[in-house]
Amino acid sequence: MSAPRFYCPPPLPLSTNYELPAAAAHHASRVLRLRVGDAVQIFDGIGNALDATINEIKGKRVILGNLQTCMTQPESGLRIVLAQAMCSSDKMDWIVQKATELGVSEILPVQAQRSVAKLIGTRAEKRTEHWRSVAISACEQCGRNTLPLIHAPQELDAWMVAMRATKSSKYILLPGGATQLRAQAKPETSVTLVIGPEGGFTPDESNVAQQMGFVPILLGPRVLRTETAAIAAVSAIQTLWGDFA
Repeated sequence: MSAPRFYCPPPLPLSTNYELPAAAAHHASRVLRLRVGDAVQIFDGIGNALDATINEIKGKRVILGNLQTCMTQPESGLRIVLAQAMCSSDKMDWIVQKATELGVSEILPVQAQRSVAKLIGTRAEKRTEHWRSVAISACEQCGRNTLPLIHAPQELDAWMVAMRATKSSKYILLPGGATQLRAQAKPETSVTLVIGPEGGFTPDESNVAQQMGFVPILLGPRVLRTETAAIAAVSAIQTLWGDFA
């Protein structure tokens, strides 16, 4: 059984003792009910991790000792940017969680014309922070030491226009008339993948995407739900060219 993992904002400690941040301490002592002498691991979200032992639990404080650098988990050699059209909150949470586990480097929520959820201002800021907490929990669970970059929501059309000059291999998942992902050439450095909302892209959005260089791809003969499409596409990309290749 692997040791419980906790996210700790950088920099990680260089000393022999370290006090867990309040949220991590609460989770360790009150939720997991860890005890003195238990092994844990802490990571900073930028690729570094330390093995440690709980030396002291006093009230709300958890003190670690015996800190040692552990082998870092390598990130995928292929950088994947997932641009996910906004959908219901539970589906977005699930997509962020699973995309993090699958090694996505960036997650960009985009406002499409048929997006169910519309977030602006303070609501967008709070939701972005919430997604970041979902990604942190996913990293703690799956053993990943690098947090994906979670962007604030952006308008789909404006973002696609801004992506026109990027050197990333750009794909948009569209039903009907598209080519299979496996027929595409291996990307040189990165992939940018756009997934539509529950109601799909409008014809105008599809046209703009293709004008901006996004290649329409198809995963199979069936129409997938937005949350299924995102994870299936990322898994396929990792299988063809990334972690699982």
